[in-house]
Amino acid sequence: MAQLSITKQQARRFLLFYHGLSGENAEFEGKAGIMAYIHRVGCIQFDPLNVVSMNHELVLQARIANFERSMLQELLYEDRRLIDQWDKCMSIVPVTDWPNFNRFRKQHDAWCLANQETVDQVHAEIEKRGSLCSSDLDYAEKIDWGWGPTRLARATLESMYYAGKLIVHHKAGTRRFYDLAERHIPGEFFSASDPIESDERYFAWNVLRRVGSIGLLWNRPSDAWIGIRSMKSRHRNEAFKQLIASGQLIEVKIEGVEHPLYLRSSDRELFERAMEGGSSFADRANRASLLAPLDNFLWDRALIKELFGFEYRWEVYKPAAEREYGYYVLPVVYGDQLVARVEFANQRKNSPLTLVNWWWERDVTVDAAMRDGVLACLERFAAYLGTSIEAAGLAKLKA
Repeated sequence: MAQLSITKQQARRFLLFYHGLSGENAEFEGKAGIMAYIHRVGCIQFDPLNVVSMNHELVLQARIANFERSMLQELLYEDRRLIDQWDKCMSIVPVTDWPNFNRFRKQHDAWCLANQETVDQVHAEIEKRGSLCSSDLDYAEKIDWGWGPTRLARATLESMYYAGKLIVHHKAGTRRFYDLAERHIPGEFFSASDPIESDERYFAWNVLRRVGSIGLLWNRPSDAWIGIRSMKSRHRNEAFKQLIASGQLIEVKIEGVEHPLYLRSSDRELFERAMEGGSSFADRANRASLLAPLDNFLWDRALIKELFGFEYRWEVYKPAAEREYGYYVLPVVYGDQLVARVEFANQRKNSPLTLVNWWWERDVTVDAAMRDGVLACLERFAAYLGTSIEAAGLAKLKA
């Protein structure tokens, strides 16, 4: 069995390099960079909350040089190289992964079969009229649904979408418009048979993919496994055994960490590049980035606490009185540390970017280089939003 033994610092360095958060990564630039990153990690998580951008946009702005929202929109709804797909919750994945989700889609066929007449009518409407949202359809009858009673129109569109009969054609804000999948998914993918022949291979494919979603991951309970339907701990254990035996995973022992972590063998070269250092780390040791709350880098928060000494909880669903920090708080990475947290006010068009709160981590030594790096990060972020930083907010940074 292949093994590596490394320090926590080396583990941090690899993860930051892997996620494009350190060093000049020419591959993470423009639309090609978006595709390169999503192919590396498998998917990025979608969330509709929009305080200073939605989660998937925050993930990309931290990595892609001069990222603009229009780049992602083009890849999703014009180029069709990416698709909206339920994966780890609602996510964005490469269209080339379409066949691998056939097993997921079959799980949603039952509702369509039980409501075949309505499904056929909706199919005919879309075939005739083009992409539609639920408000374009007259099926107003309320029915029971997974998230509570909803209109038959919405239930039918979403069921057809989950079953692979429809795709998200485009969005207006968070409202989804659906079209027939065969119109937009290339035939080689749309008609492909399921390449995953058994439950065992399905679990192994997902485990390998989720290890790649983070870069280093252990075989422990984790939010990293969310969305892998029917997978229990025994299935995950067996998948790890198979992947290790086949050489697809490398065991990584980290000094001071009780549980082993695992690296995809296909990422071994990236690991070696990260360890080389040079311009990839030393030249940009003072670079800071803002991380999305549901960033791939943060999917396993127990792992982040173990390696970085940083405990992060997303508190949007907590009552205000129970929050330790704030409603929508973003971690700040600098060098190989998570050094601070920031809470912004709701961003309204081109109004100044307003810092509500700024918290330096208690054990971080803040020097001039760190302040300059963080300020440059905030200025880049404000420019991405098409605005500037409110002067009063900078005082919080300097406090």
